[in-house]
Amino acid sequence: QLQASGGGLVQAGGSLRLSCAASARTFSLNAMAWFRQAPGKEREFVAAITTTGNIQQFDDSVKGRFTIARDNNKNSVYLQMNSLKPEDTAVYYCAGGYYYSTSAFRYEHWGQGTLVTVSS
Repeated sequence: QLQASGGGLVQAGGSLRLSCAASARTFSLNAMAWFRQAPGKEREFVAAITTTGNIQQFDDSVKGRFTIARDNNKNSVYLQMNSLKPEDTAVYYCAGGYYYSTSAFRYEHWGQGTLVTVSS
């Protein structure tokens, strides 16, 4: 129900924009979020946005560098990542849930993940 795209290889300091497309029904009911999982680490929260887009939240590690946005006409959510660092390397997952949260457990719908690799 969620399809993430936009990952790739980028040098440190560069930018990438991740996209996540959802079905209309899934998207309209859900708060949306991005999580990431680096090799050997647990999945961690990156950013979240409410159904209307009026509330957004970011993990401290990405504040000021990443932005999240949603286009309700296109049933899509985006993660703009600027000033990327090697420690941002991970598989990034988009998620949708009925309740806005920073916890992965509150999200019922998940995309397949897209790999972001930041070289130093």
